[in-house]
Amino acid sequence: MEVSSTVLFAPADTVNVPSIRGAVRAVGSHLKNQGLNLLINNAGISSHATLRSLDSQEMLSVFATNVVGPLQVTKKAVKDAGKEGLSCSRAAVINVSTKLGSIGLCLGVPEAPMYPYRASKAAQNMVTRCMAAELRDKGILCTAIHPGWVKTDMGTEKAPLTVEHSVRGILTVLASLSQDTSGAFLDWEGNSLPW
Repeated sequence: MEVSSTVLFAPADTVNVPSIRGAVRAVGSHLKNQGLNLLINNAGISSHATLRSLDSQEMLSVFATNVVGPLQVTKKAVKDAGKEGLSCSRAAVINVSTKLGSIGLCLGVPEAPMYPYRASKAAQNMVTRCMAAELRDKGILCTAIHPGWVKTDMGTEKAPLTVEHSVRGILTVLASLSQDTSGAFLDWEGNSLPW
């Protein structure tokens, strides 16, 4: 666990409930139970499986990490935040998504089918919409953000965006979120993406 004056990294295995509980306890201890104002669910695994290569265990494993994991982390971490309007400075859950999970863009994105990854991210987007509706009255904003194609282990060196460029864009987008963007699917530049 790393701590700075404004950011606490509490790693958790998102498919392991005791690990999630441990991370939530660490955050609660650090915050002295004042409450968490920003949760970013960034866990994710990819899969390039095609119809021919897909097996059910791979599909279930990717769904466990990309859909069930963020849902479980959010369930354990959120509390009522008040009703002064929605923003990241009060309380927010940000699910890191991808445009590859967009059903509206599916045929326009010339990628391999990547069935487990793309289907799980579409499901995560639905989870984001459901959480936005359920948590609104608790004063918690929920949004899905596509970080762009980023030079990471998953994105590879072929990606056009550096981590720093993507993060700067996401931070700008986070600062602009409000009740009008709760439940939205945005990219790292703040553009709306089709579900």
